[in-house]
Amino acid sequence: ATSLLLTFSHLVWALVALGVAYHWLLALGSLRRRDVLLPAMPTHRFAVLIPAHNEEAVIGRTLDRLYNQHYPRHLYDVFVVADHCTDETATVARQHGATCYERQTGLRGSKGAALAWLIERVFETGISYDALVIFDADTQVDAAFLRIMDARLAQGDRVVQGQHRISNPGAGWFAALTWAMFMIDNRFQNLGRSNLGLSAKIMGDSICFRADLLRQLGWSTTGLTEDFEMGLRLLLEGLRVVYEPAAVGCGEAPPTWTAARAQRARWLRGAAEAKRRYGWQLLREGLRRRDLAVLEGAVRSLLPVYSTLALVSFVMTLMHLIFYAWSGAVLTGLWASLVLLLAAYPFFGLLLERAPLRAYAAILAGPLFILWRTWLSLHARYGRGPVQWVRTEHGVG
Repeated sequence: ATSLLLTFSHLVWALVALGVAYHWLLALGSLRRRDVLLPAMPTHRFAVLIPAHNEEAVIGRTLDRLYNQHYPRHLYDVFVVADHCTDETATVARQHGATCYERQTGLRGSKGAALAWLIERVFETGISYDALVIFDADTQVDAAFLRIMDARLAQGDRVVQGQHRISNPGAGWFAALTWAMFMIDNRFQNLGRSNLGLSAKIMGDSICFRADLLRQLGWSTTGLTEDFEMGLRLLLEGLRVVYEPAAVGCGEAPPTWTAARAQRARWLRGAAEAKRRYGWQLLREGLRRRDLAVLEGAVRSLLPVYSTLALVSFVMTLMHLIFYAWSGAVLTGLWASLVLLLAAYPFFGLLLERAPLRAYAAILAGPLFILWRTWLSLHARYGRGPVQWVRTEHGVG
């Protein structure tokens, strides 16, 4: 029996070690950051799209920032969809200069459905846009955003994910932790992948698409996490998302763990559904095409996430320490090494980002987040009843 348990431990260690190695590969891939070269004159025309549901408190501020872009005013237009709104979102949007469409029919509580509907309205205008840029209703956009996207389009990129930061780290513990985690994710999950020739994550905000691509593919993903699903779908179409850290958009995070619960449950359920739908298909296509970007998409869908790797590594290390007489120094040391590597991972990301000290303090709440996320993930996947979309409050932090 002891021999079987040790063999099982070795097998689990090998699987977890594979996941740890994958995360550190992305981390090492992020060491280099290149500056984008701006053309002398911008040439691309943009349609800026904002889906909004009851966002009268923040939509005006967002639009004011957008209309202060360091970009020729005649080369971009802003469109808002007031999706099943019961407040003055549409009125405020129009007062601040946007073209606003009101949607009161069709699927409710789906950003993907609202975006698909708005994209159709934009194409119906007959205006020849080169690219479509998507922001959330609360996103505070850096003044150089469109100028930088113009440069990436001039280089031939077709889908460019900007850097999505958290704007309200002082609103509460959860917002501060999310702010620190986004620094790490942007560095490793996006810059690391992009530098290695893989496909960055679609964050659902601050992202630019070539117009002809969306004319061809549409925005047909209407799941709980339509952005994550869209990223996997693009890989199957042979399209890679590149990451541009200089194009910055800042959005709000829920200030408390309680406020974040519904949002995170939706993300976790939606991501699990998308992984089941696309994971093995990506693996088959990646092998058939011998395409590393597609294969990496399968890996991110099928391998355990960081939280799971960390929790399993800690529990197994603890068990081996308790039963040290049977497990021995080598196996116990192997598990402990994974714990150390996983513990160092977020701090290495903050170091590369030159983060302030308060980010290091915020990330110390990571173990609590891992336990909370694991419980929420199990509940979202296996709990009874559907996971409902719940609007995240903005403008309250």
